Amino acid sequence: MRHTGHVISTGSPGSPGPRVVLGVSGGIAAYKAVELLRLLTESGCRVRVVPTDGALHFVGAATFAALSGQPVTTTVWDDVEQVPHVRIGQEADLVLVVPATADLMARAATGRADDLLTATLLTARCPVVMAPAMHTEMWEHAATQANVAQLRSRGVLVVDPAEGRLTGADTGKGRLPEPAALADLAWALLARSASADGRPLLDLTGVRVVVSAGGTREHLDPVRFLGNRSSGRQGYAVARAAVARGGEVTVVAANVALHDPAGAKVVHVTSAADLRAAMVEAAAAADVVVMAAAVADFRPAAGAAPSKTKKTGQPPAPVELAVNPDILAELAATRPPGQVVVGFAAETDDVLANATDKLRRKGADLLVVNEVGDGLAFETEDNEVVILGADGSQVHVPRGPKIAVAHAILDAVAVRR
Repeated sequence: MRHTGHVISTGSPGSPGPRVVLGVSGGIAAYKAVELLRLLTESGCRVRVVPTDGALHFVGAATFAALSGQPVTTTVWDDVEQVPHVRIGQEADLVLVVPATADLMARAATGRADDLLTATLLTARCPVVMAPAMHTEMWEHAATQANVAQLRSRGVLVVDPAEGRLTGADTGKGRLPEPAALADLAWALLARSASADGRPLLDLTGVRVVVSAGGTREHLDPVRFLGNRSSGRQGYAVARAAVARGGEVTVVAANVALHDPAGAKVVHVTSAADLRAAMVEAAAAADVVVMAAAVADFRPAAGAAPSKTKKTGQPPAPVELAVNPDILAELAATRPPGQVVVGFAAETDDVLANATDKLRRKGADLLVVNEVGDGLAFETEDNEVVILGADGSQVHVPRGPKIAVAHAILDAVAVRR
């Protein structure tokens, strides 16, 4: 997935792109850092790779140097006249440590500076992200969890690892998220840094955020279904933005063909009934609920036919439809005290009038309305919305990358929290 539409202006005027430090520590997942490096550089970032000695057992320095166009060293004793252990961190717009091993996090948590990467972490004043990768037992060990808590308390964004295949035949929690997902998270952080305007970057730390995304499908038979064009891009952008701001994020994804957002728990569903059950369960303990999914309004009243409906040359029998439950209205009506509920409205005409009426009927705190059709909103990389508040407020978000729209939505949520 390319990120050319997500370039955020940072650094000095006229600079070619954000300055990213990619730290790589000594785990088998270091090979994935090569793909992440390629994605970042192709999308306009200037990347300096700072590996540990252990990382170079898995990927050679020449590979990192060739792809980044920057020198690669592990020690503070190279190019000492340029004071690299201070300069690299000072000049960075973002530091990513991918993968972050248990050893690297332990050294960073205690303020060690015994190689170039840990020294860089001490001098960085930009957002710092660590993506741990290790066996499940190492991730769950009390010492690792204490180090993670320490790093998070200092403002480091430590992304929870994914679940899946680990080294050898083992599976479990500890897998590094896919490089494309980490590249998306990097751009979410850079977008936040460029737009925060002095506000805390991790303003959702400890906040439980539930986001629905995609479009539900109501099966007519094993082949055909009633559905819509929602790709899930805007919902996933909200999830990535919430992770980038420190949130504890759960995504309920309806038929989304995108890589899962790094650092988020993802529940995959198909129908409106599936989505309702998952959202009701997840929302019960949430602080923020964002209903970005496009939910089918109707389903076949008789359910799905057990076999494919054949074409006989005659018009098919009419399909009687039943109304699906109104999930947004239900979540708004049953929310616990203090929970902020955000809905979405896709409109084709009388956009603001219809959306204002929908906000009133649904009982949400905020309603994000976008005009759809003719290349707008659905299946696109950008969006333009108006955020309506139950208090009568209106915020117009001009057309731009969906991650910028996502941050604007979360800004409106933050005001109401």
